[in-house]
Amino acid sequence: MNTEPKRTAPRGHWRENDLALLDELLADERRLLRNAPRALLSVRLSSFTADTTSPVRQELDLRRLARERGFRVVGVAGDLNVSATRVPPWKRRQLGHWLVDRVPDFDVLLFWKLDRFVRRLTDLSVMIEWCTDHGKNLVSLHEAIDLSTATGKEFAKVIGGVAEIEAGGTSTRATSLWAYAKTQPDWLVGKPPYGYATDAGGRLVIEPGACRVLRWCHGAALRGVSARRMVAVLVRAGIPTGGGGRWTATTLLRRLRNPALCGWRVEAETAAGTRRSRVVLDRKGAPIRVAEPIFSAEEWQSLQSALGRRAVAQPRRSPDGATEFLGVLVCADCGTNMTVQRTRTDQRVYVYLRCRTCPSGGLGAPRPSAVHGRLSGEVLAALGALPVRVREYRAGAVGANGSSEEAGWTLSATGETFGDRWQREGTGSMAEDLRRARVTCRVRRTKVPGRRAPEVDLELVVPPDVEEALVIKPDVFAVRLP
Repeated sequence: MNTEPKRTAPRGHWRENDLALLDELLADERRLLRNAPRALLSVRLSSFTADTTSPVRQELDLRRLARERGFRVVGVAGDLNVSATRVPPWKRRQLGHWLVDRVPDFDVLLFWKLDRFVRRLTDLSVMIEWCTDHGKNLVSLHEAIDLSTATGKEFAKVIGGVAEIEAGGTSTRATSLWAYAKTQPDWLVGKPPYGYATDAGGRLVIEPGACRVLRWCHGAALRGVSARRMVAVLVRAGIPTGGGGRWTATTLLRRLRNPALCGWRVEAETAAGTRRSRVVLDRKGAPIRVAEPIFSAEEWQSLQSALGRRAVAQPRRSPDGATEFLGVLVCADCGTNMTVQRTRTDQRVYVYLRCRTCPSGGLGAPRPSAVHGRLSGEVLAALGALPVRVREYRAGAVGANGSSEEAGWTLSATGETFGDRWQREGTGSMAEDLRRARVTCRVRRTKVPGRRAPEVDLELVVPPDVEEALVIKPDVFAVRLP
């Protein structure tokens, strides 16, 4: 029975002769023996242009290879607009799903060419080791790669090294281009900063509409108007953002703090968890002028001083995130995640649980730690007695008496309950397990007359398949990485 998913490319990309060939290949496949080796086809493109090998051609070529080898195609893992340099096979949306959750469903992985599969030698080494441990084979259409032979394994490593060198050359060229472009007065690459556009000659020119917005914001800031209030005025006036999306206080402040508004060349800088732009200096240590300034140096400094007086000091974020049960606690009214928000004043720091969609975050739930404690108690009562089970893959093998053992998943109990696990590893482990099992907790806030703080009620929502969903699935690829 053919269990393969729909074709990789949309039907509109398949021509009549392509569909006719596909029908022919499927007809030949139906004549294979039931125990024929099962093949998974890997199709990948980083960008779809006229010069690239189309996903349709890759799939048809791989189906012909499967017919020649006597393989039955059980699926096509198509990952389009995915970089093989940045995203390894096990992290791609479709191929990763097969490599992590559908391991028993195929025997051999076919790909069109090695650079369509991986671009890093380390990724290829991980995949070879994974295939060896799981009884799988890798076969390339255009290279002599076949893990069923020792020669094929060694050749795969050699070709992988060449692919990594080629990818490194591409990265070096891109870095070199930016290093050259940022020292030039013309705008060669990149998106112009807000307030500017490029003319036909490639130089930055002031964009009148955005310039008026920035000049108005400058005057408003000097009058003490907050960024949130400015955003409300811009939204009400229907002013476009210039880059899609919607106006936010964060976006507006980032634009108003950009030194590019003085006509200087800038580059992105991330430090201490903040995202800012800094001025690029030439070899003599002087700023590089690329456009006429929207603000003079004096206007720029006055704007930064005004924004600094309105700034609210925020506590440093925890490296594990500000919200302990992010993705588990959801608003009962709008369904969005509840997050911890802190506001610091001269007297104290106010901490609340708020949602994203309700006006002003809805009725803020104070004392998030108390809510987290109540949630932990309810989770322990409902799920703490369930046994911890770990999923492991068992490769197929031939027994001593000649009987064959099919490959598949096995579940083994660790001897402890989830209550034991959470007591030992803490609430971080509990939150991770709850997210994996799709367990949520609805937070309902009800206004109480005469009280400032609302009454907070929690409703734990446990899916019917929670025992299966809680099964721990170790990341075998993370263990293999150096």
